[in-house]
Amino acid sequence: MLDHKDVLYAAVKARDSRFDGRFFVGVSSTRIYCRPVCKAKRPKIENCSFYGTAAEAERDGYRPCLLCRPELAPGRAVTDASASLALRAARMLEDNCGGGEGIGEIAGRLGYTCRHLRRVFAAEYHVTPVMFLQTCRLLLAKNLLTGTALPVLDAAMAAGFGSLRRFNALFKERYRLTPTDLRKRAAGGGGDKRGGVTVALGYRPPYRWDALLNFFAGRAVAGVETVAGGRYFRTARLVGAGGKRADGWLCVGDDPDKNALSVTVSESLFPLLPQVLARVKRQFDLTCDPCAVYETLSRMNGIRRGLCVIGTRLPGCFDAFEMSARAVLGQQITVKAAGTLAARLAEAFGTPIETGVPGLARAFPTPEEVLSLGDGVEDRFGALGVTSARSRTIYELAGAFARNGAAFDYCARPEEEIGKLTRIRGIGGWTANYIAMRAMGFTDAFLETDYGVKKALRPYEPKELPALAENWRPWRAYATVNLWNSL
Repeated sequence: MLDHKDVLYAAVKARDSRFDGRFFVGVSSTRIYCRPVCKAKRPKIENCSFYGTAAEAERDGYRPCLLCRPELAPGRAVTDASASLALRAARMLEDNCGGGEGIGEIAGRLGYTCRHLRRVFAAEYHVTPVMFLQTCRLLLAKNLLTGTALPVLDAAMAAGFGSLRRFNALFKERYRLTPTDLRKRAAGGGGDKRGGVTVALGYRPPYRWDALLNFFAGRAVAGVETVAGGRYFRTARLVGAGGKRADGWLCVGDDPDKNALSVTVSESLFPLLPQVLARVKRQFDLTCDPCAVYETLSRMNGIRRGLCVIGTRLPGCFDAFEMSARAVLGQQITVKAAGTLAARLAEAFGTPIETGVPGLARAFPTPEEVLSLGDGVEDRFGALGVTSARSRTIYELAGAFARNGAAFDYCARPEEEIGKLTRIRGIGGWTANYIAMRAMGFTDAFLETDYGVKKALRPYEPKELPALAENWRPWRAYATVNLWNSL
């Protein structure tokens, strides 16, 4: 794409949101780099250089625009990358930039040598992993300095800088102004009366916020998450690098005028802020390119008008184990009944968390807490109305998460993980694909045996659905969500 300068410049002229986050444009006359949707005066084409990542633009000496704020640009989806290893590494660097995790540790988690990861990463992104990580930290800090009232020191620490001196030096070197100078130029101060700060995360429009919010509302675990006033609230209990723990709450709302979600995070979660924001991005599918999805799935409207609606997002999850356990609880019972059982588990075995939000008081039990119940899990869960079979399935699922939780967050081969899940007694094809769709972000998962899918596709016979869905690859998970929404 970057070889076609005329095409990219046309996107800049049109301020085409479909290209937002797919490339950045550096302007030689100002030495500033922008998003293609920037509302500043349009530069001349001869002054433009185009880059696939912000790190590449900064490598060449450009500093981020204060108007369009490149740190708010949507990310890339897994299906966008020619090298999935490089993309997974990039996501891990971005998600854990505040945790102090090194390149060698990330390579080990992905199952590759550090040398191989550096080679693949440089071929895909044209910068080293270290420089990419530095850019992630700088842009997160810039977001906090511009959009919140956090002190400079707190912003630096939350973004992963262990030294204020190092942060100030790198910030001035890259951006040619100090963090204090940036704050003076910005109108920051996003906050919340309960003691949190609010940051923005961009998306590509259109974005069907209400449909996604309704999905989460219908499956909310009482005490752990809730939807109120057009916003999503939940508790969070996280563990970072080195065993660093943080408990707190967060709130997510939509800001359609800015094509962004507003994410309010409690002060107690600041030490793991990059991890919180990464989970929000996955849960609310912020890397999606709705036009690319609709280009393939629009043919669904030949079956019935309005069956596919552009802007539909794939509902992810904030806590993969929580969602997976709830999926097991929901087998062969109603959505409401599954929510009741999940709420009982949270009440009995979850951790109390002070939030100040009505109805939000506990974190769902972690895999380790479930495993600590040992052989007594069936009796303990059974007292809450969970069958012995499902109690044992959740216990074995907890073991899988405890051994290899990264396989769910940064999945390279979802089909293989689906196969591993189905080897757990009590997890069939529907449950495994549902977990892959929501926890792994597997865009091609298809729930052909799902009652809602079969109902939405009548009068097609169930045996006809797999062949019909072949036309919807690689977006069959989005097709599934559109079919659910059509009901």
